[in-house]
Amino acid sequence: MTLTPLLDADFAIQIHAASAILATILGALILWRRKGTALHKALGRIWIALMLITATSGLFINEIRLIGPFSPIHLFSLFTYFTVYVGLKAIIVDRDVARHRAELQGLYVGALILAGAFTFLPGRRMHAVLFGPDAGWTESLMVIVPALVVAVVAWLRMRRQVPIIRPLGAPRQ
Repeated sequence: MTLTPLLDADFAIQIHAASAILATILGALILWRRKGTALHKALGRIWIALMLITATSGLFINEIRLIGPFSPIHLFSLFTYFTVYVGLKAIIVDRDVARHRAELQGLYVGALILAGAFTFLPGRRMHAVLFGPDAGWTESLMVIVPALVVAVVAWLRMRRQVPIIRPLGAPRQ
């Protein structure tokens, strides 16, 4: 493991990586701990800030250019902004705890676990950081496959908790 590829990168990449790593660790702690407490709310605010920093800094990373300065990976930033809005609206305005939980757990799994796993593909910066510049696919698969399994299991678990479409007149959970 070497931090050289990250330390040699643009400032936006350094901010993006640092905030994503912190959000992944803090998010796991939040998901593990008891919900609804003052600590949960305080840590949740920090996590939301980290997610917004991650999404915003990602917009300034333009190494893969397919549509002007952007690529399809920039859609994760839009996904993050939208999901943060919906997740916070669910708890603050609607008092819909189940929707809040589903949105923010989905954001954690989709934007941090799933998208994060793909940063470990050969040729990507985080692959070089974790495995070194000469490592190949074998090392990547040791990170990507478990992350995909976790993402699928989490997604299936979340699908059972909150229906995507609630029947008209059905009470909120």
